[in-house]
Amino acid sequence: MTPDNHHLLDRRNFLRGAAAGLVFLPHADFGALGLRRTAPVSTVALIRTGDRKAGVTRAMALLNPAGISGKQVVIKPNFNSADPAPAGTHNDTLSQIVREIQERDAAGITLGESSGPPQTRGVMETKGIFDMASEMGFGVVNYDEIPDTDWVQFQPSGTHWPEGFHLPRTVVDAQYLVSTCCLKTHGSGGVFTMSMKLSVGLTPKPIRRGMHRSPDMRRMIAELNQGYKPQLIVMDGVEAFTDGGPSRGTLNQANVVIAGTDRVAVDAVGLAVLKELGSNDAIMGTPIFQQEQMARAVEVGLGVSGPDQIELVSDDDEGRAYAAKVGEILAQG
Repeated sequence: MTPDNHHLLDRRNFLRGAAAGLVFLPHADFGALGLRRTAPVSTVALIRTGDRKAGVTRAMALLNPAGISGKQVVIKPNFNSADPAPAGTHNDTLSQIVREIQERDAAGITLGESSGPPQTRGVMETKGIFDMASEMGFGVVNYDEIPDTDWVQFQPSGTHWPEGFHLPRTVVDAQYLVSTCCLKTHGSGGVFTMSMKLSVGLTPKPIRRGMHRSPDMRRMIAELNQGYKPQLIVMDGVEAFTDGGPSRGTLNQANVVIAGTDRVAVDAVGLAVLKELGSNDAIMGTPIFQQEQMARAVEVGLGVSGPDQIELVSDDDEGRAYAAKVGEILAQG
């Protein structure tokens, strides 16, 4: 191991150790009240910062995700278009996630995506992804260009997909999958687009057109998530769309980076942040777990079923204070 690698490990261990003593546990009074939890708890890291790279590092140190070492890691970004964040994954966020995964001794990293409506290759070229991949040493897969044999068909019963759907084998069979999402509303029927909505960018484009015309679009988004499971979700909420989206909208500084292992929990926290910022009627007027994406996700067992199963953690006073505020919003719905 080189001296530089020793330095990276020492830094990572220091951050983990420092974070471990600085967590906010909104439900820490359960024992004092004589109550017992009846469902697993999902931990979500909430970092208060305007610095994307630092936010990713701090969130990863605090969450301390397991199982990366020795694995082939697949990253699913949000490259819906090449428009600036929060329309899509910021390059600072992506590059720092790659570094953090490399520091945790991943065997290799592949980024895979299908943009839309713009062509994926053009989006990636505009964002400089091929150059980044060459410099940082990760692979890139354009799902618009993969052969038919690289798609996996799903025909789950009891869904709003009567003809089923397809997902890339790269994602379905991933040894370790990381989803990188943004914090934003969706003005084209989705209501919000965070971690679960990333699934739409994993489907063949003809499927998406039909889905966007369906009155069941939001339920269909949740059902797509049954075909794969990310081990880590990182949400860049430094900037947010509180109305409009997905490519353009009302821009607000949210100054948060959110990370977790449960798609439903991460999206619930993202919705609470949008409510704290002040968002459109579709967000403000509907309780978090009554949003159709969320309700259907709970029905099909994608993750937590309510706010009492989410624990927010942060690593400094500002973050803990904001986590307390977000936790109250989560509890109120």
